[in-house]
Amino acid sequence: TEGAELVDQVLDVVRREAEGCDCLQGFQITHSLGGGTGAGMGTLLISKIREEFPDRMMATYSVVPSPKVSDTVVEPYNATLSVHQLVEHSDETFCIDNEALYDICMRTLKLSQPSYGDLNHLVSAVMSGVTTSLRFPGQLNSDLRKLAVNMVPFPRLHFFMVGFAPLTSRGGSSYRQVNVPELTQQMFDPKNMMAASDFRNGRYLTCSALFRGKISMKEVEDQMRNIQNKNQSYFVEWIPNNVQTALCSVPPRGLKMSSTFVGNSTSIQELFKRVGDQFTAMFRRKAFLHWYTGE
Repeated sequence: TEGAELVDQVLDVVRREAEGCDCLQGFQITHSLGGGTGAGMGTLLISKIREEFPDRMMATYSVVPSPKVSDTVVEPYNATLSVHQLVEHSDETFCIDNEALYDICMRTLKLSQPSYGDLNHLVSAVMSGVTTSLRFPGQLNSDLRKLAVNMVPFPRLHFFMVGFAPLTSRGGSSYRQVNVPELTQQMFDPKNMMAASDFRNGRYLTCSALFRGKISMKEVEDQMRNIQNKNQSYFVEWIPNNVQTALCSVPPRGLKMSSTFVGNSTSIQELFKRVGDQFTAMFRRKAFLHWYTGE
């Protein structure tokens, strides 16, 4: 296993970087849970960084194995082993799913042959949206910690669904202007979610909307209230005001305004259940196990 041998060198680099910071907010890790490196080495790194910096935020952008698009046969094993680590050591995990990304590229952006570049373009839009308030002054600065405070009702329930609006393809700028009602509408649309679970099968514990651009706060709050009133059954009633909005006046490049959606929904269990079922099917036959026990 290369991970265990490399982890000290990697931690050394992390330490040096952290020493150069004035006020270290936390760490963001992007990895996939299906492969060996992202799942094994990635989660090992998370637990080591956790030991060393126990009071800093740990946010992960995790690409979960998707039902139809699969790279390796042992994805369910890798994912199951690493989800355990994420539950214990991560503060916020943004679940991203290749299949949902492919769907967005094909259905919404009408790309017939999406490349990894197109998928990454979508993920980077969300990452940029979530970290806006760290990088720009805004009226409401919600940093990683504030996001977690507002989003995580119980420490283990920190797996979020993410979405972005307006969705544009790489290189193409949006030709039509969007307004706040359209942004909120798109943002809550299941087709815009980057994880293959449908929020209509569960309920939102909490969610957060990060708007960018020259937008009036009142309009945003009216729209969000509107959405909550219309879809009351999808929000749990035991957390009042469970939708948090943040605003940053600097829009992303090439757009007038955009919104990033982060939702903590109970329907994320579909995703774990799917991986769990695949895991059980293989584990029952002890298929491929020797690759893991041999280590």
